[in-house]
Amino acid sequence: MITRIAGQKLLDLASKFKAVAVTGARQTGKTTLIQRLFKDKPYVSLENPDDREFALKDPRAFLGLYRKGAVLDEVQRTPELFSYLQEILDKSQEKGLFILSGSNNFLMQQSISQSLAGRIAYLNLLPFSLNELDSKALLPKSDDELMLQGFYPPIYDQHIPAADWCPNYIKTYIERDVRLIKNINDLLVFERFVKLLAGRVGQELNFSALALETGIDVKTVQSWVGILESSFIIYLLKPHYKNFRKTIVKRSKIYFYDTAIVCYLLRIHDAAYLNIHAARGAIFENMVVTELVKNFANAGLPVDLYFWRDKTGHEIDIIIEQNNNILPIEIKSGKTIGAEYFKNLIFYKKISASREGIVLYSGDSIQKRTNGISVYPWRIFCSQITFKDDRILTVTSE
Repeated sequence: MITRIAGQKLLDLASKFKAVAVTGARQTGKTTLIQRLFKDKPYVSLENPDDREFALKDPRAFLGLYRKGAVLDEVQRTPELFSYLQEILDKSQEKGLFILSGSNNFLMQQSISQSLAGRIAYLNLLPFSLNELDSKALLPKSDDELMLQGFYPPIYDQHIPAADWCPNYIKTYIERDVRLIKNINDLLVFERFVKLLAGRVGQELNFSALALETGIDVKTVQSWVGILESSFIIYLLKPHYKNFRKTIVKRSKIYFYDTAIVCYLLRIHDAAYLNIHAARGAIFENMVVTELVKNFANAGLPVDLYFWRDKTGHEIDIIIEQNNNILPIEIKSGKTIGAEYFKNLIFYKKISASREGIVLYSGDSIQKRTNGISVYPWRIFCSQITFKDDRILTVTSE
């Protein structure tokens, strides 16, 4: 059993709120984590047709069985329950009474915002992090192998090769979850759309270009992107809003929450091919970005990550802003430090208030440059991030 870092935050939230909602993609270990931490609570899966029918037809009687609390799994399948949950929570002073989980953030938030706003806390559970895999010596030594295997729990605890797991995961996701959110008639077109997005990892999201290439209208593209984002398949990195007297881009960049899915969609099945693939740099960047996202998510914090790019081509891969402090980060997939690693950071530091910058790369050396720029192996940086007072980001490694 791999100990999940987010478990500590989940217990903390359950001690403060009457209910906690744990969301995340399918197969990230939500049920396993919740059942391990809340062994004393009855567990009900609303994927079960009998339980779901009971909850839908007579929600008051269904919840009457669990007035002392319960774990309700895949609760987005029964949105009618939320109004009745509100009544129970309002009458109780007990903390952590109900633990709700679901694999669709859109349906969960839609139902919660209507009935349980202010009564419930959120926690997003993402795939394994570097630290979680390293705790059981499961981390591949090669970055290429790690990108191929990804971070989803079944690949590690059930020993299912990523090449076998990913196609079945995508098929299940499209045929079940997508239909649950929106009745898409042509699932083949949707699947082709997802593959097109995989080819755009690390790029700005251009709705018009995607519509043209897919043969659908822009509103449909926007809707489908929303579906993929709310079900934790893709992550949209927003542009930083401060322009420093420069004209900046306003479109988000697209990443997938897991690189194994990207590799499968791009038909990359072995490390040797990935190593020479044109998209390797973008997939590496994807892995580092989502690892940073996990640090915030596991701490139960808003993900304060952005990117910056001006119209002349200057770009910073990651901007971390907390308490008005700006930390620019460049991500490089190479193992050898070169002068080009620092070019954009030096430019950005000149036009912004940032006094430092960081380069993350796949090599082994840590360097502290006199210009305020530090170089870290990406694995060291991402595994050493800590938060003070729930906000300040620090790196403990020297």
